[in-house]
Amino acid sequence: MNQRYYSLDVFRGATVALMILVNNPGSWSYAFSPLKHAPWHGCTPTDLVFPFFLFAVGNAMSFVIPRLRTQAGKVFWKKVLKRTILIFLIGLLLNWYPFVQWSNDTLLFKYWINPIKSDSGIRILGVLQRIALCYCFASILVYFFKTKTVVLISIFILLSYWLICILLGDSDPYSLQGWFGTKIDVSILQIAHMYKGEGVPFEPEGIASTFTAVIQVVIGFLVGQYIQTGTKAIEGPMPIYRTVSTLMVTAALLTLGGMTWGLAFPINKKIWTSSYVLYSSGLAITALGVLIWFVEIKGHKNFVTKFFDVFGKNPLFIFVMSALIPKTLSLMRIENGFDETGNPIYTSPLRWFYTEICAKFPGPPEIGSFVYAICFFPYYGLFVT
Repeated sequence: MNQRYYSLDVFRGATVALMILVNNPGSWSYAFSPLKHAPWHGCTPTDLVFPFFLFAVGNAMSFVIPRLRTQAGKVFWKKVLKRTILIFLIGLLLNWYPFVQWSNDTLLFKYWINPIKSDSGIRILGVLQRIALCYCFASILVYFFKTKTVVLISIFILLSYWLICILLGDSDPYSLQGWFGTKIDVSILQIAHMYKGEGVPFEPEGIASTFTAVIQVVIGFLVGQYIQTGTKAIEGPMPIYRTVSTLMVTAALLTLGGMTWGLAFPINKKIWTSSYVLYSSGLAITALGVLIWFVEIKGHKNFVTKFFDVFGKNPLFIFVMSALIPKTLSLMRIENGFDETGNPIYTSPLRWFYTEICAKFPGPPEIGSFVYAICFFPYYGLFVT
């Protein structure tokens, strides 16, 4: 990537770093409010991490797709399908990993469907799977259609999703029970392979909401494309100033549009509403515009930008390792006292580190949980240094 766009690397890296930070607290019961997802409607800083990453995926695509357009169509399909399948399978295997689990003192294999409890099994979808699908469909859109057509298709998808929610949903179409997408996920994925963190089978990376998430990538692509073409149009310092100004105006319009639409179609990450797409995209463009101003125009490149740049070099690898390492260490057992019947109680190395060190920090328990996350998330950057 051209050094002129170093700010895009920093943006992507900061997004990955924040994703790892919020995904690895010492305890999910003790996390500061900004580091939690909104219970349902609404948007916290944590709810911006995933759409920011999809936006960054689109930014990266804006450098690749033009080159693919100059080659044979089979080159495009080979690259996109190979990457899509690879990322999807990695996500699926991560859901399954470490393939065994402790049951009393025995390691048992984790079956695709639990032979004892038929409504329990390996989750099919997830974060990486959504990234794979969004990357695939967004690539097809921007490769085969002109920019104006892509914009029109994006608007059509966002409006259609809103209409379908109303027509196919229950009396409260935007609620956990009334959202139409769960019925689709149950019929295709089956309950055994769905997320149940909401207390009921509900897939936050479900099939229906993936369509609007695709638009997040498309917007990132269009912004990346504009940054390149806008700054190349005229030599000198003015084009980049004009580019940043246009980005900030666009960001304000999208953010305001999302908030306004949210009065009728609530901003909601878990069902990835159209208003959420506009709102989060507007904030992503704002963050990128600020980075371009400070990094590209003002030339502020220091240890902070370097730190986030490291995370942006190979985000997929870092994200995988941030899940792989804790899951692997969870198989290691450390004796941690005895229960009432005299049987040993076991803990894992990371759980021991949290309970015996981080959790004992003075103040509310959220501090210890945050200290744990801070201790480990910079470590993953070492894998690509």
